[in-house]
Amino acid sequence: MSTYVLLPGAASDSRYWRLVVPGLRAHGHDVITPDLPCEDDSAGFEEYADVVVAAVRGYRDLVVVAQSMAGFTAPIVATRVPVSQIVLVNAMVPVAGETGDQWWRTSGSSAAMRANDEAHGRDPNREFDPVEVFLHDIPEELWDDPLDQSGTPFEKPWPLERWPDVPTRAVASSGDRLFPIGFQRELLRERLGISPVEIAGGHLPALANPEELVRALL
Repeated sequence: MSTYVLLPGAASDSRYWRLVVPGLRAHGHDVITPDLPCEDDSAGFEEYADVVVAAVRGYRDLVVVAQSMAGFTAPIVATRVPVSQIVLVNAMVPVAGETGDQWWRTSGSSAAMRANDEAHGRDPNREFDPVEVFLHDIPEELWDDPLDQSGTPFEKPWPLERWPDVPTRAVASSGDRLFPIGFQRELLRERLGISPVEIAGGHLPALANPEELVRALL
């Protein structure tokens, strides 16, 4: 059996995975859900990876699952401990020297979100609304108060020279309003040469569509 290491996105913690963990464990897998130091202004992506490496000590056959911003952290982890597979979930995919702040422009993400809003009749110039972008398909009783996300990780260049030589898969949500599905397909093709498994839902499928996400992870 594998050990699934579930990494949350920005301003989030292990609570995000609470509906996914039972589904993976029901199939006999170990699951680790480390809380990343998102509120620590001294911590960048390398320090995030330090936390993950410490959490997985003693476990084998690691499948590192990266939600959103954790796409910057998962490959760093894979250079420090043996990882069987990386699975990206609506994730940011960096290239050498790219900062998190630069990624929105250099990846084409911001332009893609704007075009997607226009195509669906949403005002692209409106004030950013996290409910509209992240929570639109999630039952209100599952909404968690976001943590304070430090900007430090977004300021530092991604430290790797290339994506690690680790099998990498991707899961992408067809209704993601932050990273539209067409954008994700192109990003994954250009930067990793892969195509995603597509599931229903928005940016946070572990809360909106946990059963289908579990099937995709398995």
